[in-house]
Amino acid sequence: MPHPPPQQEFVQKTFSSIAGRYDLANHLLSGGLDFLWRHRVSRLVAASRPSHILDLATGSGDLAIALQKACPSAQVVGADFCLPMLEEARRKNVPRLVQADALALPFRGSTFDAVTVAFGLRNMASFEKALSEMHRVLRPRGLLVVLDFSLPPKGPLREIYRLYLHHILPRIAGWTTGHAEAYEYLGESIEAFPRGAGMTTLIESCGFRCEPPRRMCFGIVSLYAAQKATQSPTQ
Repeated sequence: MPHPPPQQEFVQKTFSSIAGRYDLANHLLSGGLDFLWRHRVSRLVAASRPSHILDLATGSGDLAIALQKACPSAQVVGADFCLPMLEEARRKNVPRLVQADALALPFRGSTFDAVTVAFGLRNMASFEKALSEMHRVLRPRGLLVVLDFSLPPKGPLREIYRLYLHHILPRIAGWTTGHAEAYEYLGESIEAFPRGAGMTTLIESCGFRCEPPRRMCFGIVSLYAAQKATQSPTQ
């Protein structure tokens, strides 16, 4: 792959450093709720009866595995630009893995019935370019599912969550992975990431019809489901 730009290089290096203990950290820091979140995505995708699914930013492959279980007759492809994370997915016997940059996907247009990206869009150098690439590789009326962290509505819960996100989580993650700085970045990226109406507007600007966001766990996580519109995305 070509040398990535600075932000992508930082993200790639960060995830490479924690790849071996990524799953353990996820399960611990989410209290096991990550299993529930992936189940909800896979159930939503299965309802659309896809035959070809692309899981972007597949990481260690847990969502790709959940999608394959929910859609046993579908071909599920997991793509990520971080090779050490793909090696973790390969150890779990995820059958179809591709090292790829989400901003320039190596797939022909209109290839997939569904594209998923869980906790990955937030780390991409350009949300618009990534979403436009997802639009390109989706078939007409194909399903896009974006799952990512957000912030609870304004109030005491948001402040408690921010305390956990910026002060407690990095310490626990540091003990677990040896790389607390990776999880300091996590909090910063969540704060800066579009959410709610801002995210639906962003998705729709890239050629999709987006459903209202589905908040989970009091708004800590949000799920966005959208259908590819027939017209091309706004450039």
